[in-house]
Amino acid sequence: MEQQKVYFASDLHLGLPNFIESRQRENLFVSWLDVVKKDASEIFLLGDIFDYWYEYRRVIPKGFTRFLGKIAEIADSGIPVHFFTGNHDVWMFDYFPKELGVSVHRKPIEREYHGKKFLIGHGDGLGPGDWGYKLMKGAFSNKILQWLYSRIHPNFTMWLGNTWSINSRYSKEISHKFRGEDEQITRFARIENQINPRDYFIFGHWHSPVLHPLNDQSHLVLLGDWIVNNTYGVWDGKIFSLCRFSNNGAFEVLAQK
Repeated sequence: MEQQKVYFASDLHLGLPNFIESRQRENLFVSWLDVVKKDASEIFLLGDIFDYWYEYRRVIPKGFTRFLGKIAEIADSGIPVHFFTGNHDVWMFDYFPKELGVSVHRKPIEREYHGKKFLIGHGDGLGPGDWGYKLMKGAFSNKILQWLYSRIHPNFTMWLGNTWSINSRYSKEISHKFRGEDEQITRFARIENQINPRDYFIFGHWHSPVLHPLNDQSHLVLLGDWIVNNTYGVWDGKIFSLCRFSNNGAFEVLAQK
């Protein structure tokens, strides 16, 4: 089969809320990867794949073996895999590029496929406002603070990070509903589209699967999540589809443009 499709997924939050439920979600996503690798030209994982991730120089978080092995297999087969750091897995350094052959991106990137322009990223911290969050993200990205954090034993930092992530997820983002034009990411996309028009702005982070028109040519795509929705995006060279994956390997098209 000719490889021509580009796939996008985000917000698995592996590790949340416990081992059993996370393993079920991991197994489902690995099944999805086994399906899409058959006709994928590229795969983009748009952040918060892990609910908490921190790499020490010689230590990585325990678990996620099936997911890590599958994306290494796909990358080894010659299909480019891109991983964007999210707000829950911002502390990713060189393990994925060196060990798995996966490209890591910390900021949105541009791509063009069949004459269509894409801006792709996790999506957090973009657009006007939300200065408290942006300040916190800047602290998380500070090299000195990262070095100090790395001096603490992993047994404590892993517990601390997982506890903080779970509390943050349950208290806020898991129930988020897309607010259309009032959403920060919508305002960002509209401003960007005036400066440099794109056909698709593709982001994770919001947990709401949305294909939102910006005008007749441009669309904002929010990929949803794999905690509740099991949704992903696919570009087949002509049409972008927002889809849902089910436990039996079938998929449902939610929206197309």
